[in-house]
This record gives sequence, structure tokens and C-alpha cells, in this order.
Amino acid sequence: MKKILLIIVAAGIAFTAKSQSENYKAFKVDIGLGYAIPSSGGGGTKAGATFTVEPHYRLADDFAVGLRLEGAALGYETGTGGNSDVNISVLSSYCATGEYYLMDSGFRPFVGAGAGLFTQASINVGSGSNSVETPSSSKFGFFPEVGFETGHFRMSADYNILGSNSGYLAFKIGFFLGGGKK
Repeated sequence: MKKILLIIVAAGIAFTAKSQSENYKAFKVDIGLGYAIPSSGGGGTKAGATFTVEPHYRLADDFAVGLRLEGAALGYETGTGGNSDVNISVLSSYCATGEYYLMDSGFRPFVGAGAGLFTQASINVGSGSNSVETPSSSKFGFFPEVGFETGHFRMSADYNILGSNSGYLAFKIGFFLGGGKK
């Protein structure tokens, strides 16, 4: 609960601070859809999807702070034929973020990072139609991020580190609303 309160307070300070952005509108919302690859889980087919909504507030033309709300579903199969198990993990995250833009106009590459609360639940479906559910648990996690924006198009990659060898790599494409040139 303390972590959630800290994230809300930090986001509130960022959104009420006066923007020093000269060339871009202060507020924008990123929306992205992508492919997620689990960092562990044994052999077999690995697959995943992720969806992100991330409101940002520009403190300057080259720096923005925000709050990332993301959901990811990750799956993999172990074994072969009739002896296989399918594991599906569903994660949601609520993270404070920061992004630094390396160029001021046109094609804008950026580097960023974020930290916050990740909630994970999973289900394991065995070959004999037996399923085992793991109740949801929340952990602190963080991620580095790289990407670029051009026009209102956005592409990024981040590696979410949750500890206990349960992270994932996500590649996302999307767009943003607001935040364009003044």
C-alpha cells in the first residue's frame, strides 16, 4: 500500500509541476500493443502479448515523467506430444516512469526506465487435463526501456525485471495522443 501511495504522490507532483517544454505540448498518452517473451519457463513454444497505456507529462522538451499501466499474458509449453504442460502467466504493472529524448525534433530516439508494482497470477494445464492455479502475488519490479517516436508513431522495447527469475522482454508499437508540437 505504501508503494502505491508513493507512486500516486510522485505522479501528482509531476502533473501539477509547471512544464518547461518549449516546443511540445506538455501532456500525452502513449498506447501500445506488443509481443512479450518470458525470460524463463523451460523449453517449448514461448509466446506472449502485452498492452500498455502510459500518460506522460513533459517537464522539458527532452524529459517526460509518467505512469505506465501494462498487462501482459505470457505462455510456454513444456514436454512433447501427450506429455506436455501449458503454463500461462498474466501480469499487470503500475509503474512510475521517466524518459529522456536524445533529439529535439522529427525522429526522436529515447531511453527510459521505470519502477513499480507488478502483480502476477498463473495457471498450469497438464496433459491429463489437470490444472493448477497459482494465486496472484505482487512484487516490486523495474525496467529499462529504449525506443523512438516520429510523428505520433511510437516503437519501444523494455525488459521487465521482477526478481525470482520471472521477467520478460517486450517489443511494442503504438501511437500517442497529445504531446505534439505546439
